[in-house]
Amino acid sequence: MIGVDEALARVLSAARPLGIDSLPLAAASGRVLAQDVLALHPLPLFTQSAVDGYALRHVDLASLPVQLPLAEPIAARAQPVQPVLGPGTAARILTGGLLPRGADTVVRQELTQRHGDAVTVLDAVALGSDIRHAGEEMPAGALVASTGQRITPGLIGALALAGVAQVAVWRLPRIVVLVSGDEVVQGGAPLQLGQVPDANGPLLVAFLAEWGLPLTRLEPVADTAEAVRDAMARAFAEADIVLTTGGVSVGDHDYIPAVAESLGAKRLLWKVAQKPGMPLYVAEHHGALLFGLPGNPASVLVNLMVYVRAALDAMQSLAPGLRWHTTTVAAQLRRDPVKTLWLRARQHLDADGRCQLHPLGGQASHMLGNLAQANALLRVDPVTEVHRDLLRWSALT
Repeated sequence: MIGVDEALARVLSAARPLGIDSLPLAAASGRVLAQDVLALHPLPLFTQSAVDGYALRHVDLASLPVQLPLAEPIAARAQPVQPVLGPGTAARILTGGLLPRGADTVVRQELTQRHGDAVTVLDAVALGSDIRHAGEEMPAGALVASTGQRITPGLIGALALAGVAQVAVWRLPRIVVLVSGDEVVQGGAPLQLGQVPDANGPLLVAFLAEWGLPLTRLEPVADTAEAVRDAMARAFAEADIVLTTGGVSVGDHDYIPAVAESLGAKRLLWKVAQKPGMPLYVAEHHGALLFGLPGNPASVLVNLMVYVRAALDAMQSLAPGLRWHTTTVAAQLRRDPVKTLWLRARQHLDADGRCQLHPLGGQASHMLGNLAQANALLRVDPVTEVHRDLLRWSALT
């Protein structure tokens, strides 16, 4: 067996970005930029009003209050030419409206009184008040977003305002899931004695959906070498990542490692000094990565979060893997002398705003009850028994 850190390093050595797609901005939410994005025009695009009020010349406010006749109003809309404001006049202007030539100040309407075709300015304002100048936020050609940045709704708004309509993003991996086991029954079908409902298939689909990753195909596979070979050959032909559940230990029907290597896969690792999830198998087949996950759902979840997520991040040129924090645990924990223990835990803030982590009961790999309450994964490295030691944890989201 190898340690957790060595296993993760081997996975990351084989996980590489997959290539670049060009997408319309509206279809790029959640994707990762593969190139820097520059503003196509200045922000703001033109000098404009920051408020609803009146555009005027500051020199006309020499004595207050002052009444000024009103010129044509200026709405926030297309203008055939820039309006011109004559001396001694004011123009009603709305937020975002193009500042007329000649105006150098906007007085917000709360500081005025309207009288038909004239406005009275009641309070003094500084020269240049409430004006957004063209390019004051950024000039044309300025960097708006960087390579490796995930595209959020807010970033889409910023890019659209900067005139960007198309972006280059890293291609999403094609993913095939193979669920093995003659005892596994799909989709809520009636169970016979000795059968169990499929938990791993829905778990894997939900995990991928949470990270915005489409599933190419999910296929149940019978416990025969021929069925595993056929399914795996098809998966290698169409996927960048193949995820299998079950069939990776040393049982009579655990065919995944042998079949993968008979098809030309190169083993990266098999068996990690961890609990749960020890019989993890990872191999590479002509650029595709195979993750042979153990059959117990708790083992599947741990290996998804620790290893598969790291590979998925690396394939999109993101900093790979979980984001680790340190904490103390107000409980006595017995560590394994050899294996890293992954404990499902509940994280919350106490009354003083301090992070508190509580390992949950039922930590065996076949036990599922605490998956409903767990929101954190606690890493307990192999040493002797400790009390309130500093440990690493990460959110399970």
